[in-house]
Amino acid sequence: MPSYILLIKLTEQGARDAKDSPNRVQAAQKEAEKFGGKLTIYYTFGEYDTVGILEVSSDEAALAFVSQLVSLGNVRTTTLKAFTVEEAAKIISSKLS
Repeated sequence: MPSYILLIKLTEQGARDAKDSPNRVQAAQKEAEKFGGKLTIYYTFGEYDTVGILEVSSDEAALAFVSQLVSLGNVRTTTLKAFTVEEAAKIISSKLS
């Protein structure tokens, strides 16, 4: 299943309601399950407030999930498609032959 790294920053709205953040994380995880996926969140400090690892079936499912997540107005994301070492090795070896 494809993986996506979500670099997440709170918006002003999200920061005002920071105490409710753990509940929002749980809601987002349940929503990811509706897309047939799994969302793992890590709270961080520095440039990003949280980092998520989203595992869903396709780029389309990832786009739909992230679009729904940011539409609530609490967070903004930068989304990166991730590859395991094995996946990258297969891609690299097939394209650089």
